Amino acid sequence: METIKCLILGSGPAGYTAALYAARGGLSPVVYEGLQPGGQLTTTTEIENFPGYPDGVDANAMMDDLRRQAERFGAEVRSAIAVEADLGVRPFRLRFDDGTEAFCHTLIIATGASAKYLGLPDEEKYRGSGVSACATCDGFFYRRKRVAVVGGGDTACEEASYLAGLAEKVYLIVRRDRLRASQAMQERVLGNPKIDVLFETETLGLYGEGGVEGARLVHRKGQPDERRYDLPVDGFFLAIGHRPNSELFASWLELDASGYICTEGATPRTAIEGVYAAGDVADPLYRQAVTAAASGCKAAIEAERYLNEKGLK
Repeated sequence: METIKCLILGSGPAGYTAALYAARGGLSPVVYEGLQPGGQLTTTTEIENFPGYPDGVDANAMMDDLRRQAERFGAEVRSAIAVEADLGVRPFRLRFDDGTEAFCHTLIIATGASAKYLGLPDEEKYRGSGVSACATCDGFFYRRKRVAVVGGGDTACEEASYLAGLAEKVYLIVRRDRLRASQAMQERVLGNPKIDVLFETETLGLYGEGGVEGARLVHRKGQPDERRYDLPVDGFFLAIGHRPNSELFASWLELDASGYICTEGATPRTAIEGVYAAGDVADPLYRQAVTAAASGCKAAIEAERYLNEKGLK
């Protein structure tokens, strides 16, 4: 029976940084890439806010760099998706979609979070070419341009406010006749002259040659006064929430109301000794590559300390 000292689920910034630190610590970590090798970051294009790349870097190239750095020190990367976990036994047992099983003394969960989309075919067509789910990541590319943000909660209002500091004009597309955001966030958005809130409006599709040039909208869909029109925009931002990829551990670990794995204070430690959560799967607030990488570092250090204490290293 193969027993891995440190098994890491997920291959985004958190997973690969954990692998780098664990490998340098002599833990011979094994990384399972999961559903999206390289993590959610690979759905965007150029990264300009990750330290060490003063001229920016292609997202996929950056993730390749992180992977190669971890492998250089002995991390092993495998292509499989975890489908079952038993954290009630030691070593912990995991089963994967290729039929294999793995046992491990420590487990770092870095499975990330998936942005929620409207389900329009055009979202996939223009992903990375005008469609984004992260204003902080991609807003810089829309300076002095016109953008649309979809959503009516706090996140959407925060994204719209952030983009208003960069873009020429921001349209906030809200399906309901009111905002769901806190009163303070509503006042910030409604009082910003650069933000137009389009209430009772839904997106039917997007259009453009080689990139987003506009959104096809409908106002008061299904009502006698329904109106369909095209709104010229250069960028289309989804802000309807994220879904942490934590379902596999729902019966073992404490999750918050939105499904994020709960950890002890500012540490990556979970309620089960030897199990750690790093990156977006445990971070409903920041969701940045650099903060994910930092938490992956913490998780690997915690894993090494645990293995030393238990005499398993």
